[in-house]
Amino acid sequence: MTSNGKPKVAFFDFACCEGCQLTVVDSLQTHLDLLEAVEIVQFREAISDRGEDYQIAFIEGSCTRQADEERLRKIRAQASVVVALGACAHTACVNALKNLHPLEDVRRWVYGDQAEWYDTYEARPISAVIEVDAIIPGCPIDREEFIRVVKALLLGKKPPLPDYPVCVECKLKENVCMFHIGKFCMGPVTRAGCGAICPTYGDGCEGCRGFIPAPNENAMKDVLADAGLTVEAIMARFTMFNTYLVSARKADGEERR
Repeated sequence: MTSNGKPKVAFFDFACCEGCQLTVVDSLQTHLDLLEAVEIVQFREAISDRGEDYQIAFIEGSCTRQADEERLRKIRAQASVVVALGACAHTACVNALKNLHPLEDVRRWVYGDQAEWYDTYEARPISAVIEVDAIIPGCPIDREEFIRVVKALLLGKKPPLPDYPVCVECKLKENVCMFHIGKFCMGPVTRAGCGAICPTYGDGCEGCRGFIPAPNENAMKDVLADAGLTVEAIMARFTMFNTYLVSARKADGEERR
């Protein structure tokens, strides 16, 4: 805490585009009251200071190399609260697509003849390395959800996340189902909270907020079957944002067998 009782907040970035942090900057422009309630001591996108004394850490980006683990553990040891900021930190996001290919091939495709210069391994969410206290899903995050999460944390509460699918929000907005107009949508198995923004503007959900708890896979297969599709045929859609989660669920299923 600062001498005036304000909690100190820091933002960190790992493998990501930093779009979620830019969304934070955007949201704070219309919620100046939050800036009065906290002291930001580290935030590369907004300030040049790099204070190491903080209570709340927002981490954007996935863990993609061995060196990331030590840095993550250092942040966890300092912070009382760690928040996974956005899909890269939450699910490893599009970074995990490289997990679908042999690592040596990926290194060669990206770095060419300098492949051995760079440390890298399979992309993972930060929760695979450290304990995470709260999550703000999405690619990028929803600016209003960020504000709600921060307010909850300042009140000492665990920020709630919707445990129902995007389809619920679509129905509330009276959207036409994407499957009914010949498009694909991951809304039936994706966590709500975005206001069904993609379907509302005519695009099917791509699943950037991760799966809902205990997604009904059989119901999703029925929806796909009605549309003349199969999970196998559209697996690229499932793995765009959720390669790590799909792989983890598959491994868990194999262990149970």
